[in-house]
Amino acid sequence: MIGVVLITHGQLGQQLVDTVTGMLGGLSLATEVVAVHRHDDPDERAEQAAAAMARLGDCSELLLLTDAFGSTPSNIANRLAGPGRRVVAGVNLPMLVRIYNYPDLDLGRMVDSAVEAGRNGIMPCGETSGDNVRG
Repeated sequence: MIGVVLITHGQLGQQLVDTVTGMLGGLSLATEVVAVHRHDDPDERAEQAAAAMARLGDCSELLLLTDAFGSTPSNIANRLAGPGRRVVAGVNLPMLVRIYNYPDLDLGRMVDSAVEAGRNGIMPCGETSGDNVRG
C-alpha cells in the first residue's frame, strides 16, 4: 500500500487534506501532513517528516507531496526520497482528488497520474476567445 506525506508551507497541506476529505468523504490512503514555517529549522522539520513517514508503518511505498519546487518543504521532501519514495512538487486539489480516487495504482503510475491531474487542473478561465477554455 502507498502512503502519502504532504510537506508544505504552513497549513496548506492540512487545508488541502481537509478539503479533499470533505469532497470524498474520507481518504483512501494513509496520510500524514508536515507543516513547515518560515523560521523552522529544516533539520528539525526533516526529522518530523521522517517520523511522519514512520507512522505510516505498513505502507510499502511513499508519495511525498510538496508545494513549491526548490523551497524548504521541497528540499526536505527530496532529502527523504529514495527507493520506494517519490516526490512530486506543485501539489494542488485536482492532484489530491486523483490520488485518492485511484489508490490502487502502483507508485510510478500514481506519480504520473497525479502530475497529469495537477497540470490539467490549471487553466485560464473566462477567455473571450474561447481558445483556452475546455468545453
